[in-house]
Amino acid sequence: MMTAAQKKTDSEAEIDQVEEYFLCLQMLERLHRLMLDLIKDDFERVGRLDLTPVQALLLYNLGESEVSAGELRSRGMYQGSNVSYNLKKLVGMGYVHHERSDQDRRSVRVRLTDEGQAIRDQIGELFARHAEDLVATGIFDDPPLHRVNLQWRRIERYWSEQIRYIY
Repeated sequence: MMTAAQKKTDSEAEIDQVEEYFLCLQMLERLHRLMLDLIKDDFERVGRLDLTPVQALLLYNLGESEVSAGELRSRGMYQGSNVSYNLKKLVGMGYVHHERSDQDRRSVRVRLTDEGQAIRDQIGELFARHAEDLVATGIFDDPPLHRVNLQWRRIERYWSEQIRYIY
């Protein structure tokens, strides 16, 4: 039989989990904003002022693939931005090539141009430098980053299931 103190402890533990979950969500949002700031800072350092960090992230996430705008939208987090608008701007600046699908004229496939690939490489080098620094400082050791990513994938799957359940 549980004592009143044990029940209170269980209740406190549940509240702690809710608070930790909320702190985790806040941290995720802050990390994303900081990542965009790091990209902006890296671009400013080399005098590249024509792209926003969100546009650069779109280029990075496009990678070597040829995808639809919808597929690209699902690959990354573009915080309040209009992916279609940004893609149109990137096409106009010569970073992305687009082509209408022969099967569905409403669908547009996009891929990087050589100029877009150069931006993707710059962002990749930035991320690689950060990863090397984080490895050197031991930050990725406890918990191991692959375990953290596993936890995020589980949360992602849970959220996806909740959205499907709603509809």
